[in-house]
Amino acid sequence: MDGLVLYIANKNYSSWSLRPWMAMKAANVPFEEVLTQFDDSGGNPKFREFSPTGRVPVLKHGSLHIWESLAIIEYVAELYPEAGVWPYDPADRALARSISMEMLSGFRALRGACPMNMRREKRAIDLPDGVAGDVARITEIWKTMRHRSGGPFLFGAFSGADAMFAPVINRLDVYDIAVDDDTRSYMAAMQAHPAWIEWKEAALAEPWIVPADEA
Repeated sequence: MDGLVLYIANKNYSSWSLRPWMAMKAANVPFEEVLTQFDDSGGNPKFREFSPTGRVPVLKHGSLHIWESLAIIEYVAELYPEAGVWPYDPADRALARSISMEMLSGFRALRGACPMNMRREKRAIDLPDGVAGDVARITEIWKTMRHRSGGPFLFGAFSGADAMFAPVINRLDVYDIAVDDDTRSYMAAMQAHPAWIEWKEAALAEPWIVPADEA
């Protein structure tokens, strides 16, 4: 089978692309990156060339195409079981998957009000109802898992669960949302990770603007 190819969109905005990209980079899983920029006004027609849903990310492995961030992370974890994509302890893996699924299916108020934007100037906005509750639950998850593991990441070492929450780090930061010191400590650990730094540097170098994501 051929090598892994990860199709993503703009690094400045594409929160779902960031998740598997960071998980794979952090685990030293080899892959080729193919970036196709957003074309919201045209409905992103180029995405259909590689994505059955017309969305990103998509992982190609030979003739197999896998979509959805969490499914990609799971597939890579099975391909590279020693890479530490998920925690090695079975209880930790179960918790990591639980909170990753919660991230996948929830927190719509925060995601809708505060699009990921790596180059956004740090500035608070008026937040609609529901965002405070999302932030409270997310920071509760982070605090509980880090206190359980000892940190610095959710399960001690970096894992796919951290990757699933990575876009929230940007949202809390650039929209200047008030959080406690424990949350700030976790955010600092994430922002110091080499994979985060690599992604952000590339995002800042992008020339493209997506007006809908410039909250």
